[in-house]
Amino acid sequence: MEPILVTGAGGGSQGGTGRMVAEILVRAGLPVRAFVHNDNAPAAELKDLGAEVVVGDLREITQVLPALQGVRRAYFTYPVTAGMLDAAAVFAAAARDAGLERVVAVSQLGSARDAGTPHMRRHWVAEQTLDRAGIGAVHLRAAVFFENLRVAIGDRGELALPLGSPATVVPLIAAEDVARVAAGVLRTQGPVDPVLWLAGEILTAGTAASTFDVPYADVDPNVWAKQAMSIYRDEVTVEHLTHLWTMFAAIGSGHELFRVTETIEEFAGRPPLTLREYLASR
Repeated sequence: MEPILVTGAGGGSQGGTGRMVAEILVRAGLPVRAFVHNDNAPAAELKDLGAEVVVGDLREITQVLPALQGVRRAYFTYPVTAGMLDAAAVFAAAARDAGLERVVAVSQLGSARDAGTPHMRRHWVAEQTLDRAGIGAVHLRAAVFFENLRVAIGDRGELALPLGSPATVVPLIAAEDVARVAAGVLRTQGPVDPVLWLAGEILTAGTAASTFDVPYADVDPNVWAKQAMSIYRDEVTVEHLTHLWTMFAAIGSGHELFRVTETIEEFAGRPPLTLREYLASR
């Protein structure tokens, strides 16, 4: 059986879906080639689990091409930072050259050419790039990860975000559910819709804060962006999140995409985690 290539397998603070996908597939008895950025402790743990580990940079074609040799299916993810479009273009070209039949790629719920944040628009361009490579791309347009709220709270004791009113509605999902859907799609032999929307729970900012057992506080977007740089230390991450939170504040009471999607249970084999369930399991 050909190995399944999983990018982002080293994990990360923004959800770490690549690591979860690799673990799910390995534990299901499938061969996994884990693509990591650094040969460190997480890479060693993947080797101990039974994965083949490849170290490289997704933006470098000479490192991606050999990683895809002998592969027919792959999971593509890239953190919210600079270089995502470069990585998507490199991966599309390498996957086409290698003859891949399915690539499951993480995108964002509102990905579109006219989306409300620059990074969502970049994701739409990445989707187009992967589609045009003819590699069976399936895009997981995911809602805001629960993990993003956890990071935003940190040790400050409050959910302070530029979301406006505590009644502002936010679509959410556990990174684990995104990973389980991705693994399910990678294991599915039949046709799959090329775009899957993923939202596990729809909450107001105030309800989300109370579920974390902290108060909610609205923050001026400019003030939040300055504070966020000390947390994320990445201009692209802060740019995206600032636009994201203020976009939700402008939408206010919701959008047609803000609904729990059946896709999660279909491919993950169970209903999506609620925020309360996610916190209870941590």
